[in-house]
Amino acid sequence: MVNDRPLVRLDVDDGVGTIRLDRPPMNALNAAMQDGLAAAAGEAGERADVRAVVVYGGEKVFAAGADVKEMARWSYTDMVDRSSALQEAFTAIARIPKPTVAAVTGYALGGGCELALACDVRVAADDATLGQPEIQLGIIPGAGGTQRLARLVGPARAKDLIFTGRFVPAAQAQSIGLVEQVVPAEEVYPAARAWAERFVGGPAYALRAAKEAIDRGLETDLDTGLAIERQQFAGLFATADRTIGMRSFVENGPGHAEFEGR
Repeated sequence: MVNDRPLVRLDVDDGVGTIRLDRPPMNALNAAMQDGLAAAAGEAGERADVRAVVVYGGEKVFAAGADVKEMARWSYTDMVDRSSALQEAFTAIARIPKPTVAAVTGYALGGGCELALACDVRVAADDATLGQPEIQLGIIPGAGGTQRLARLVGPARAKDLIFTGRFVPAAQAQSIGLVEQVVPAEEVYPAARAWAERFVGGPAYALRAAKEAIDRGLETDLDTGLAIERQQFAGLFATADRTIGMRSFVENGPGHAEFEGR
């Protein structure tokens, strides 16, 4: 807790949930914050009034990495015990069954970059810096960085970033596909929220199915991915939103459906 505030909290407003990191000055991701991320992700996934999620560290910094002072005290067996919870916290963010966006200000380094990678898309400030500098500590990314970064930017670029541990300015991050949008710093949260708001009145189960088909498909071969897609596609014919969407299309053309999220 910081001044009796939770280190991670979920704020909900008009269908958009904001998972807010609040451990000044740098939002160092210690064990308590990792557990808070897992809890906030679970709550966001379960709440029907949350239709999309923004992950945000505040106006100054997203998350500058893990709490190195905490980690430096841990032994091999300590990390064996903790590493599963570490990965599970970030996986919980990745598995929120709704559209998610990271609103990146300041630094997203190490665990902070891994947290951004766990979101569906990333909006970064034009003065933001991203990177996986763990190699400079004699370790490697341990919360999904070696896997999600390679899937996002390709193995060669991921190896370059992880081997060198170099910092990546926002413009370069966008050019290699590490972030999708770069805006002035003061516009980061509004831009991320605007992206999330697009899905508030959308077909919730279709969005969920699309996310699961893409994410699970990336983890397997093409034939298995197509089978996952086929199953998700057919299953949506049991939803009310499919009926609403098709009826609206036939009667009024595309783009006029008023979905119910069921």
